[in-house]
Amino acid sequence: MAVETKASQPEFRAEARFQRVSPQKARLVLNLVKGQGVQKALETLAFTKKRIAPVIHKVLTSALDNAKYLSDERGLDIDVDNLIVKTAVANEGPRMKRIRPAPMGRAFRYQRRLTHIIVSVAEKPGSEDLVTKVDATPAKPAKKAAKKATGTTAKTAKKSSGKAKSAA
Repeated sequence: MAVETKASQPEFRAEARFQRVSPQKARLVLNLVKGQGVQKALETLAFTKKRIAPVIHKVLTSALDNAKYLSDERGLDIDVDNLIVKTAVANEGPRMKRIRPAPMGRAFRYQRRLTHIIVSVAEKPGSEDLVTKVDATPAKPAKKAAKKATGTTAKTAKKSSGKAKSAA
């Protein structure tokens, strides 16, 4: 799925819905990869020891595949090496109500939280201009700076010679 932003820079996203992990735990891993380049984010997720990391790795790979497919289909010129993780969100899904046995025949209720994970990738801002432009204006001569420098040294020389005469 692709979303066009105001700056006409396409954004490609993927979702994993109803994941059996709390949104708080998923956000810990998503904050590691948010804003990173896609390759670095995939490497980070491969070595993260959280249970949700492989799921997020799969979602990020899906968003990358969406970018490749939709750029070919629409004829967009997208450099896959310049993609970054633009947004990584863990929204709360429905909660499953469960009952845990308690002493004396009672029951305690608890909730199992579900998460909707959304990851979107886009090109780095400013990556369109790979060639840097240099102004062709010539540099101004530094004569004024040289005059100021010699003037200050002459003044300090006069002051130091005056002090030397008064000390003698």
